[in-house]
Amino acid sequence: MSEPQILFSRQQIAQRVAEMGAQITRDFSGEPIILIGVLKGAAIFLSDLARQIQLDATFDFIGVSSYGNRPSPAQELQGGWDSTGEVRLTKDVDQSMADKNVIVVEDILDTGLTMTYLRKLFLAHQPKAFRIAALLDKSSRRIMPIKADYVGFQIPDEFVVGYGLDHAERYRNLADICTLPRG
Repeated sequence: MSEPQILFSRQQIAQRVAEMGAQITRDFSGEPIILIGVLKGAAIFLSDLARQIQLDATFDFIGVSSYGNRPSPAQELQGGWDSTGEVRLTKDVDQSMADKNVIVVEDILDTGLTMTYLRKLFLAHQPKAFRIAALLDKSSRRIMPIKADYVGFQIPDEFVVGYGLDHAERYRNLADICTLPRG
């Protein structure tokens, strides 16, 4: 397998995450917020983002899984992975979202299937505000019409790893966001 190639350096990521944190701080102007990280990929992003927000911020995590036959790692790298569109909850949040300022923190907004599911789930709990923060937005693959309120970087249809993103559970610990050559 070819070596990962840097798409965004750790310095670029740190700068953009700081800018996103400042925007969230301005938008919620002294109000408390709850950051909900989507496991596993968003854990590193959530940690860095939380430290850049100058508000009373707590966080929690949610786990989701898409149904479908996941391809082998080599097939996934070559052509990506399109689930059946059915999403299931694997880990729920541990606190009430009612009348709270909720920001779902996601590593990558891709087809929009998972985030559409999560938006519906959270809105049913009647939060005071609901926002989406996505580190990466791969809008060229969007199936469902959903947009993030806070976006780190727009990316082309490339297979990306690092900074929490993985390929068959590898590369999550890379400090940079990298592409893996297909084929």
